[in-house]
Amino acid sequence: MIEIYPNTKIYIAAPAATATGGPELLHQLAYHLKNDLNINAYMYYYPNNHPKPVHPDYEEYGIQFVNQVEDRKDNILIVPETIKGIDLLEYYPNIRKVIWWLSVDNFYLSYIFRSKSNFFIQRIINKIYKKFTGKSLFDIAEIALKDKKFRILQLPKSVKKSDYHFVQSFYALNFIKNRGIVQDKIYYLSDYLNKSFLETQTDLSKKENIVTYNPKKGFSFTKKIIYSAKDIKFVPLSNMSRGELIKTLQRAKVYIDLGNHPGKDRIPREAAILGCCVITGKRGSAAFFEDVPIPDEYKFEDRKGNIPKIIEKIEDCFENFEERNKDFDYYREVIKNEPQKFLEDLKKIFAKVQD
Repeated sequence: MIEIYPNTKIYIAAPAATATGGPELLHQLAYHLKNDLNINAYMYYYPNNHPKPVHPDYEEYGIQFVNQVEDRKDNILIVPETIKGIDLLEYYPNIRKVIWWLSVDNFYLSYIFRSKSNFFIQRIINKIYKKFTGKSLFDIAEIALKDKKFRILQLPKSVKKSDYHFVQSFYALNFIKNRGIVQDKIYYLSDYLNKSFLETQTDLSKKENIVTYNPKKGFSFTKKIIYSAKDIKFVPLSNMSRGELIKTLQRAKVYIDLGNHPGKDRIPREAAILGCCVITGKRGSAAFFEDVPIPDEYKFEDRKGNIPKIIEKIEDCFENFEERNKDFDYYREVIKNEPQKFLEDLKKIFAKVQD
């Protein structure tokens, strides 16, 4: 366990003024450390000179933020797994350091794109193409994640020197163990959905034959499905407020996510808890039942030959929705229990001790 002394302060680093799944989880951690474990926890935003670092979505957590970190061995600094987060660790030689692996793929992408020479040609073509069309020609993230560099990537020394590692998914656990991080340094600490999703009741009788998808992930493959199923209505989950997202998922019968699953993703869980059948790929966390505990018949490799099977499964969910929806009862039960599991895991990680 990680020892907490009477004077210990825990600093949780997060990108300033940013609202996505990762930063929300970082704020949730600070909230529970402060209110449930009675530990001195503070947010530390980067860059630390941002004029308004707290995003409005996270004001409800009421977490104090600081512009400086006290570099003492009794204190703890927790950073997300992206390179900008990991870079912070180099400035503090004395403090106990923790990397929280909220994602694997985002670590790799932030690491690989730090060098402008990686995928240089594709990036230049994209820049020119976007200037004239407003769109990118290449999905460089998808190309990078399927490149052999990802498969053989080793962890840099700055990561290996970290005192502890938290993993949000079994995908991340498997990834860092296979690259030399010893079990004694690793703690499982996942996450849970915002109460807006957990407390919303959905009338399944009002569901429509709609398929929702996240256009930010794996769209190069998803659009092939859309093109091959012109009689099916597909709705992208883009440019939506939280309220709009909830209403859209409440209407839909199916959510598909055939892209990369960088961690234990939130949108598949949000879709499931709002009554959708969920169809995923088999990359990243989706390959692990512990992370995406749905029947294997709803998981497909993202290759052209599977498109007819995916469409057939969508139509099956439409036509037999009442029965197919029950296939996700276990997934929903796991999701409902995640807030309590998160708190239990926190109590297993941190131990208060006297000097």
